[in-house]
Amino acid sequence: MGRDYEAAVISSGFGGITLGSTATAIVNMTAVTQQHGAAHKAFIIVPLVCGFFIDIANALIINTFITF
Repeated sequence: MGRDYEAAVISSGFGGITLGSTATAIVNMTAVTQQHGAAHKAFIIVPLVCGFFIDIANALIINTFITF
């Protein structure tokens, strides 16, 4: 990922995702950027990747429950 500011903001977003939702990730990243400055790439990468993986996981989970 890297050792720069963008990586730190993305890491805070990942922490928000692990707490439960994409909205929490955005709130965490917003808190960091309000304190230390903007990180535009992080606000593009994290929601897109999170949404993509949540869609795949939901499709697999729904199919699993339907087949049982």
